[in-house]
Amino acid sequence: MAIDILKTLDIIEALENFIDKIRPPEEMRDQYDISYKIDDQSVIVYEIRPHWQKKNETIESPIAKTTFIKAKNHWKILWFRADLKWHAYKPNETVNSLKHFLEIIKEDKHGCFWG
Repeated sequence: MAIDILKTLDIIEALENFIDKIRPPEEMRDQYDISYKIDDQSVIVYEIRPHWQKKNETIESPIAKTTFIKAKNHWKILWFRADLKWHAYKPNETVNSLKHFLEIIKEDKHGCFWG
């Protein structure tokens, strides 16, 4: 079940503010950029780079994911590991707000999201 419309608007606003603060300068965005997508109950933050062989194609690489668990009213934090699967972020598996999720991935205390 998708996130309700009012909550979605708040999520979009928080994500747009976050992305605006961490995006590279305009002149670099054709080489590296950051974006997000909302998929049902989840938000995925990902990087965009040109394909290493096909310069006119881009590759989207996941950075972090959070899923809203409505029954518990919290967000589950996941990171994308080298096995190409999502794993729970053990230092802090859940948070009470999307804002807190964004703070955790920006800080990246354990080098799980940004390397």
